Amino acid sequence: MDSWVRFNAQSQAKERVFRAAQYACTLLGYSLHRAGSAEKLRLTVSQLEAHMSLTRKCDAASGNSAEALEAAKRSIHLKDGVLRLCLTLSHLNRAMYFACDNLLWAGKTGLLPTLDQRKWSERSFRYYLLALILNLVRDVYELRLLMECEARSRGSPAEEPHTAPGGVASQLQLLLSVLHHNPPLLLDLLKNSCDVFVPLDRLGLYSTGPGWVGACGLTSSVLSILTIVHPWLKLKP
Repeated sequence: MDSWVRFNAQSQAKERVFRAAQYACTLLGYSLHRAGSAEKLRLTVSQLEAHMSLTRKCDAASGNSAEALEAAKRSIHLKDGVLRLCLTLSHLNRAMYFACDNLLWAGKTGLLPTLDQRKWSERSFRYYLLALILNLVRDVYELRLLMECEARSRGSPAEEPHTAPGGVASQLQLLLSVLHHNPPLLLDLLKNSCDVFVPLDRLGLYSTGPGWVGACGLTSSVLSILTIVHPWLKLKP
């Protein structure tokens, strides 16, 4: 019950639920298309997906950019230079992404009827992609630090895995051990890895199709909801 209360108290909770529903519709639409279902049913699912997307943008229109800017102000004071750079730039790109998203919402609702939605959509996804790449760099950096720390505690070198027999297997075992004992890092790495396929597909940089995009978007949304329900699973700082 306490977890549910915390979930409802979070300003981002509803947005994540709508996002999960949106990508579930994307996945469902792809499945119906593959199955050769009736055109009317596919159109209904497509309209539902568009409605979920618009509702999500409306729900997040007011606070996400400000929250991202506040997060950037906090991260700029981190002592670790790599974390400071990655997180600050990531938060700034997220702020720009949300700002573009807000303009798109205004365009779709008719508040800005002359808005070039295609251009602003591309800009939005570019900022989103940059933020995700920086998040992945941060994840890999933290993973490397933890692997080095774990290797030192075992009394074995963390670098040059190919210099000794079984080096690759040893490094893989070390990697799995670190991820097993650090669920927040594992979830963040999985979430960002899934999310990155969405802007790559939307920008035409790496086309994977609506089925894969829907599955990745739904998975990352569920993982995000988990970090809201269980705050200890959220990677810090």
